[in-house]
Amino acid sequence: MNKMTKSILVTGATGFIGSRLVEELINKGYNVTSLIRKGKKGNPKSKIIYGDVTDEKINFNDNQFDCVFHLASHTPLEKNKKVLEKVNLEGTKKLFNEIKSITKSIIYISGLGVYGETGETIVNENQKYNPNTDFVKIRLDAEKFLRDNTSKNKIDFAVVHFGDVYGPDGWFYEMLIKRLKKNTFRMPKGGEYYKGFVHVDDAVGSMIAILENKRFGESFIVADASPVTFKEFTNFTADQINAKHPGNVPMFLAKAILGGDLIKLLTTSMKVSNKKISEIYEFKYSNYKEGVKQIISKLNENNKI
Repeated sequence: MNKMTKSILVTGATGFIGSRLVEELINKGYNVTSLIRKGKKGNPKSKIIYGDVTDEKINFNDNQFDCVFHLASHTPLEKNKKVLEKVNLEGTKKLFNEIKSITKSIIYISGLGVYGETGETIVNENQKYNPNTDFVKIRLDAEKFLRDNTSKNKIDFAVVHFGDVYGPDGWFYEMLIKRLKKNTFRMPKGGEYYKGFVHVDDAVGSMIAILENKRFGESFIVADASPVTFKEFTNFTADQINAKHPGNVPMFLAKAILGGDLIKLLTTSMKVSNKKISEIYEFKYSNYKEGVKQIISKLNENNKI
């Protein structure tokens, strides 16, 4: 651990990625504070502050932070644009105004959806943003606000654009594994679109590497080195749990169930390069096959499948 960087605040600290980030930071010797909503259970080894990014006031009790990892947000499963704006944009603004005098740096977590439709281009960090859903436009407004205001307040700032993060819980387990086992999973567009996947351990490791290498003033794409179609990823996963390969679902039906924004994000084909993040972080799972096998093994150990 960098001796100069000790005190960390994580928002979204009980989430799929955030909870693992808190755990790994603690394992590495950092002093971690978790911002969590009332009723949630945070990591007992971290300092707990109860609050929501939409609260008018959050009591940080005179804490000072070397870095804030901002993960708290609604996902694209939320269809209401006003709710998305309240949490993902206005909540980010309120949080910033609470922490601007008590932190040295902010790392903001976003996704690959910011690049929109990119065709066959291998996307890297020089690719221009081209958002094509309300969800992503709102997240980008929040990013721009943070970029502008961290600069004005002389706070270091970095952005992480994750591919599809998979692990032993979250969407991979709840939406894919469980439904594959029941033979109820269906793929919109037949799964014929490329995605950048990243194991949750590598998502966490990448964030910490950005902090420890002080790579501020930059953005990073975080996905493994092997773009793959969603169909290949899903069929490989099905094979590992002895499930049938899933069929397809008509787009109109998928949109009716999940909403147009989410389906657009899910079915947008994108191939990305992880060359930049790989300069400072060595992936544990360089391709989805290694990562999926590890997770299935863990789920079997825990009798979850």
